[in-house]
Amino acid sequence: MEYKKFEDTYVVRLDKGEEIITSLTRLADKENIRLASVSGLGAVNSFTAGVFFPEEKVYRKNDFHGNFEITSLTGTITRMDGKPYLHLHLSAGNEYGKVMGGHLNSAIVSATCEVVVRTINGEAGRVFSKEVGLNIFDM
Repeated sequence: MEYKKFEDTYVVRLDKGEEIITSLTRLADKENIRLASVSGLGAVNSFTAGVFFPEEKVYRKNDFHGNFEITSLTGTITRMDGKPYLHLHLSAGNEYGKVMGGHLNSAIVSATCEVVVRTINGEAGRVFSKEVGLNIFDM
């Protein structure tokens, strides 16, 4: 991972073999990012994305393998229990243009991934909501 900071924004390049969430968590930890929005694109050869079932309060994960172009990587960075907390969604298209995605659990970069992390002056944490079954914004 290579990155450069411009005022309130980090421009990040992830390289082949790097895992997106692990890399961005390291960035957030190293740079003490408290609140930020994330957007990106690139290519991955495997990813796991989930869909939340509110009635059961569980995620069901789907694993994808092959050549994919990220059509959208979006989300937030906050903090929970003092540690970086990434909430990312990914959509990626295969060689036929079919797009799959959901809540990102993991993704391995196959060529490169370009990410913009825009910090926000403030802080929003996370708290577990029993009613929803998820870690939600705590403002």
